[in-house]
Amino acid sequence: MKLLECRLSVDDLDAFVSRLGEIGDGHGVTVQAFDTRYVADRRHLERAVELADRSIERGENVARDRAVEILLYAAGRRQIDRALEMGVGEGENRAAILIDAEPGRDDGNDDREAAALEEVAELEAVASRESTLPESDEETLCDFFEVTDAERAATDAPLSALVRERVALLEVEK
Repeated sequence: MKLLECRLSVDDLDAFVSRLGEIGDGHGVTVQAFDTRYVADRRHLERAVELADRSIERGENVARDRAVEILLYAAGRRQIDRALEMGVGEGENRAAILIDAEPGRDDGNDDREAAALEEVAELEAVASRESTLPESDEETLCDFFEVTDAERAATDAPLSALVRERVALLEVEK
């Protein structure tokens, strides 16, 4: 899995998402863009990919598209409409664009991911490449993932671990 951390300026969301899909198809990878306000850390997205792939392998996936299934797991939700809140929108966005080769294909996965990453990075919507994940907004994460003050007070686990727990709990809630 590769991540392009960047600032986006999206004029036409549908066209942007469509272009990401075209790049993914062209390189045989999955491409999904996330608003980093809703991403706890890199491990959060890695875990979402692992669980989405397992769900697809077992035939238990909700979405037909792997990118959407990854988004569902990252959001810890089974409702696509609610999970879409975690995606980027029109206008300015701090983003992490995930690029991941589909499992079971070992024919140059790293090369295909790297080539797709570079093509995504060259899109006009990518205003700048910069670190965006360390800027997570704790209040936004707590609201989105429904992590309460009482829950945080009851553990010394970092917020990122609680978010990853929500991702993993999606498996149990099916």
